[in-house]
Amino acid sequence: MPESAMEKINKFTRRELKEDEVYRFSVILCDNEIDRDGEKFTKESLEKLSELYIGKTGIWSHDPKGENQTARIYDARVISDPTRKTADGEEYRYLKAEAYMVRTESNADLIKEIDGGIKKEVSVGCSVSRQICSICGADRRKGGCMHRKGATYSGRKCFDKLIDPTDAYEWSFVAVPAQPAAGVTKRYSEEISEKGPAANDIAEELCEDLKKDILRLSYLSGDGIPAELTKAAIERMEPFELLKLKRALYKSAVSYERGELEKALAGNGRDAEANSSFRV
Repeated sequence: MPESAMEKINKFTRRELKEDEVYRFSVILCDNEIDRDGEKFTKESLEKLSELYIGKTGIWSHDPKGENQTARIYDARVISDPTRKTADGEEYRYLKAEAYMVRTESNADLIKEIDGGIKKEVSVGCSVSRQICSICGADRRKGGCMHRKGATYSGRKCFDKLIDPTDAYEWSFVAVPAQPAAGVTKRYSEEISEKGPAANDIAEELCEDLKKDILRLSYLSGDGIPAELTKAAIERMEPFELLKLKRALYKSAVSYERGELEKALAGNGRDAEANSSFRV
């Protein structure tokens, strides 16, 4: 027989509470849509969070002071909406939680504000072990990815997939959420780069210069590979791979140009020694 809501709630209480002693409400914690930070939870991540958030406390603006505790989650589940698609074409899913608070004189106004839709937007504080770039598949936490979230590469918009949640700290009522539907503000979004956005911008610009050099050298080397194929290939390459390819193409281009020059000189019927001043 399925547990009732009160049975689930009383797992967290020191004494058994009655129905009229508690106030219960639902809240959407997060979803799998690409949010304002250019990040999204995967289906598997939402499922893991539905387990991790059981028993977690609700606070104000991610301030962990004891007096800011307002409610606690006693149940959570992932809900799918087959009629809606995310920006990257997946079936829309969201994490819906059931929360409770003990009715007191001090929270009577808060309960009214929740019922009236004033206190509505929420945010979660959690951690994930992997942050995967949608363009190259690199784990941004380990470095090596220079793709910028929100930018478009070969018609594909760049965002990060948040994978393998390891902990759920709390959830908060906030004024300005990061996710349009659920209002999720993720603390780990501040840990993307210790060097800061300016360093990321410079690195990205250098990568773009490398790609331009590769396309030019590919043409000069006479490799016969269509430019479209080269462009598609280098979009998925890491910075060190781009550098190695540029060096290889440079050597090939120099060799090709030397060969073309020698052919031209030989075609004139001149003695090779007499044309030594034209050697490259």
